[in-house]
Amino acid sequence: MLFPGRLRPGEQQLNWEDGNRILPSINSPSGALPARFRRERLLIVGCGDVGQRVARDLRGRMQLVALTSSADRVGALRAAGIRPLVGNLDDPATLRRLAGIATRVLHLAPPARDGGPAWWRDQRTTTLARALRLRSVPSAFVYGSTSGVYGDCGGARIDETRTVCPDTPRSHRRVDAERAVRWLGRSAGVRASILRIPGIYAPDRENGTPRARLQRGTPVLRREDDVYTSHIHADDLARACIAALYRGKPQRVVHAADDTELRMGDYMDLAADLYGMPRPPRVARGEAERQLPLQLLSFMGESRRLDNTRLKRELRVRLAHPTVHTGLREETELK
Repeated sequence: MLFPGRLRPGEQQLNWEDGNRILPSINSPSGALPARFRRERLLIVGCGDVGQRVARDLRGRMQLVALTSSADRVGALRAAGIRPLVGNLDDPATLRRLAGIATRVLHLAPPARDGGPAWWRDQRTTTLARALRLRSVPSAFVYGSTSGVYGDCGGARIDETRTVCPDTPRSHRRVDAERAVRWLGRSAGVRASILRIPGIYAPDRENGTPRARLQRGTPVLRREDDVYTSHIHADDLARACIAALYRGKPQRVVHAADDTELRMGDYMDLAADLYGMPRPPRVARGEAERQLPLQLLSFMGESRRLDNTRLKRELRVRLAHPTVHTGLREETELK
């Protein structure tokens, strides 16, 4: 038994089955509960690549619902075994049906690109939290944030107690979203968890590996100017999301990162070597600022290494791809 003690109504014991996945046990005491409690329902808000990987891992084990703002995605979601609900986080009136619809919620939707006059606010997460409070609240809520909330840490290895120091409008809105998640947890008694996520990669993810950048010959910083970056394979991130839905502690932040400690240029060199491609040119920071787009430069201005102890000890996630070496090698094996 992984979770001794009394269960909430409808909550299921969990066993490790199917390798590293967390699955409800069919032998749990909940099997004797009324039918309405036998199967939980997960609401995925922001059902993109990672959300669909979560759904794939949980398909057939719980009911899956996804909020989508695009009617064009309804058919694809249904084909994936997910019940679609059309609604828009920017329009509170469309979210009324979310109240009481799910026993657990996974929120992976990003803040708006333009925050407007209150550029530091993420009104989307606040709106979602308010909608969920209108009726019986979910037992667990997991929010996918970003490690960008820390800003530049000078290459230091940091854990989740590090004070946030956002230095871009995007990361400020993420900090505001985390506040809204904590408010939901404290005010409504929801077990709210926050995953701070670094760069996501996977060979079967759109632009999920450095291959395209290497083909374009995009330069990287010379070693003395280079920055540390952290990564997580998309499949491992999906496992972390599921683990947090069941094992996340109330109001707890967890780094969803692998064990890799590489500077960005070394990461690109590694990929080039695995793909049999030329390594990217190295340039000084001043030259990079003249050549590279602002979004890429923003990543080159922040250096940090994420400690993932909580991911392993508290959520008990065993990484299928502990480092980018194994994850990137997977792409060469697929070809």
